[in-house]
Amino acid sequence: MPLLDADRELTRHSYYAATASREAPFPALQGDVHADVAVVGGGLAGLSAAIELHDRGFDVVLLEAQDVGWGASGRNGGQAIHGLACDQEVIEQQLGLEEARRVWAMSIEALDLIRQRIARFAIDCDWRDGYLGVATNDRKARELRAWVDRIASVYGYAQTWIERAELPNWIASPRYAAGAYDPRSGHLHPLKYSLGLASAAARLGVRIYERSAVTALETGDTVRLRTAHGHVSARSALLAGNVYLQQFAPAVAPQLAARIMPVGTYIVATRPLGAERAHALIPCGAAVCDTNFVLDYFRTSADHRLLYGGRVSYSTATPMNLAASMRRRMVRTFPQLDGVEVEHAWGGFVDISMNRAPDFGRVGANVYYLQGFSGHGLALTGLAGKLVAEAIAGDASRFDTFARLKHRPFPGGRLLRMPALVAGMAWYRLRDLF
Repeated sequence: MPLLDADRELTRHSYYAATASREAPFPALQGDVHADVAVVGGGLAGLSAAIELHDRGFDVVLLEAQDVGWGASGRNGGQAIHGLACDQEVIEQQLGLEEARRVWAMSIEALDLIRQRIARFAIDCDWRDGYLGVATNDRKARELRAWVDRIASVYGYAQTWIERAELPNWIASPRYAAGAYDPRSGHLHPLKYSLGLASAAARLGVRIYERSAVTALETGDTVRLRTAHGHVSARSALLAGNVYLQQFAPAVAPQLAARIMPVGTYIVATRPLGAERAHALIPCGAAVCDTNFVLDYFRTSADHRLLYGGRVSYSTATPMNLAASMRRRMVRTFPQLDGVEVEHAWGGFVDISMNRAPDFGRVGANVYYLQGFSGHGLALTGLAGKLVAEAIAGDASRFDTFARLKHRPFPGGRLLRMPALVAGMAWYRLRDLF
């Protein structure tokens, strides 16, 4: 199934869409407009960049192919977590320890940036502090403890270690052997946050156009972007469409396509459980994620549901019987929810890179791109937009730290890379099981 068709199907039963109010839609682009910077993509990265660029005095136009917050930005697990999707060792091996420390510090800055934007723009998005990483067996518990100790000693970032006997005070599940708690990470309603940023950007003066897919990009001293009914001319541009950049013919920046893959991830939401029962599931109130390669992630919502995510699809096909299969995963973690119905089941596609490190860079001198957040982008997208704005304003030092990371294309070419990835992920699932 084509990616956009699969995505439209997955949006139909989104809990986030059912519980977030959209203001009047932004218009589609009509005719020719000019700007200092053109941003392609109305998700968290593009909206963040637009706000940061405006703060630095730039005139900004933002083009979104669907509706703002429509992609992964408005449908993800809602977990804002320290670090990157890849291990810190990946960064250390490529950039050295000191630069890896700098990258880690920027990931923590990304968490602070969410809180700052919520406060600055009065965004009601159900933010709650706390993240709990949990291990599903004793071996993984030892690995998690070693990681926690190393992050504390090498990166100066302390977390609370939780032994098995103490876990019931944090999470009411028999599945886990140990955990680590970070109060600085947290969780929120991602679509409410995305829409809040869009509204803030528009109030500042950013010109936002929805239903305005970019179909052609011309580079040069002046960047030109074409849509179905108009053109944008700008001195600089940012491509922040991730897996959606290549979905319209002809593809925009096809040289970037082989470096990321669309991966489906899926979430269910129970009926409201009531405050007492929801609190009993996760007494600490944190977002929770296990340490498996093919992981489960979950949290309680402001209206006292359990939101439970997991499963992945490395093709664009939605898993069969999605709600029922996800409910089984949920009950395996929380047996006390056997019999509780699921009211929403949805999903979307994230953009993963080969090494799970973010892929930031340039296409020519004045066209920037952000992609490869690899399912760990709720916080990092916001920082990425700030780094691009710094670079366009004349200080590219922090952006270029990420741009120096090397990325390989997925093997197999256009036809075989997806089957190759499906086979590889099957091996990781077996490793998690055994």
